[in-house]
Amino acid sequence: MICMHFTEKRKRMKAIRIHEFGNADVLKLEDIPVPTPAADEVLIKVYATSVNPIDWKMRNGGYKGKFTVHLPLTPGWDVSGVIEQAGEDVKNLRKGDEVYSRPDPTRDGTYAEYVVVKAAQVALKPKSIPHDQAAAVPLAGLTAWQGLFQHGQLQPGQKVLIHGGSGGVGTFAIQFAKWKGAYVIATASGKNLDFVKSLGADKAIDYKDEKFEDIIKHIDLVFDTQGGDTQKRSLEVLKPGGRLITTLMPQYKAEAEAKSIHMEGYMAQSDPKDLEQIAKLVDDGKIKPYISHTFMLAEAKDAQEMGEHGHAKGKIVIKVV
Repeated sequence: MICMHFTEKRKRMKAIRIHEFGNADVLKLEDIPVPTPAADEVLIKVYATSVNPIDWKMRNGGYKGKFTVHLPLTPGWDVSGVIEQAGEDVKNLRKGDEVYSRPDPTRDGTYAEYVVVKAAQVALKPKSIPHDQAAAVPLAGLTAWQGLFQHGQLQPGQKVLIHGGSGGVGTFAIQFAKWKGAYVIATASGKNLDFVKSLGADKAIDYKDEKFEDIIKHIDLVFDTQGGDTQKRSLEVLKPGGRLITTLMPQYKAEAEAKSIHMEGYMAQSDPKDLEQIAKLVDDGKIKPYISHTFMLAEAKDAQEMGEHGHAKGKIVIKVV
């Protein structure tokens, strides 16, 4: 009888759910069934997840035109945890493996005790850091890595301007660019200038009190996480043949083309090979995730509100275990 009761209990889990689009008040902690992995999937026991802009943009309906979003929905698209079950077709991962991933954003996410993820989106987590730190890496790390190297084609010795240097993506972008051997310039608020320099920025510019376009010129690559006027003004600092890569909408393609500048927007893809390379850099001591605040699963509303309105330094993590 005791064993039966334990088995039944394991079939359900705590998860944050949204049943309608809106502000953070729509986030509800609920008791729902544990999902079952398909043949090419794994069931991960979630130890930690983290907060990203996609979380609140999805919550408030901002991605309805980009993704097929089915409600109710569990948000969260970072995970570090342990494989509980592997589908029959999964050969490279097994129960007990410590893994991390950026799951598919069109499916239920990781603000939950368990999540099902395609095995092709999963990599072994960095061995040198605990789950709460590893959970801060996948989405922001992949965004920075692919933006700089795949889309930005950053090379050693080039000059790169990174906007939002103290944010989740920016903290990784600075470290990656410095590791690559680039000359790194980052924008941040005055209170975070020393922080971005500590990450490896060769030059830090206070975006509130200084106009970066009056200070720097002949930049090879601008990595834009801000959009709007910042994106437009960035065209002034790039040399002909330079690249502007943005995590947002590329709004000024005609102006960029007139200046012989390549402008491109993108969304990071969940590539386990990239996650493996990032994990190696973490384990080699080259890269470090920076966490500003940690919340528990039941505090997901507070965590999202801080991310959406608080301009957190580095990443916000939600611990599940």
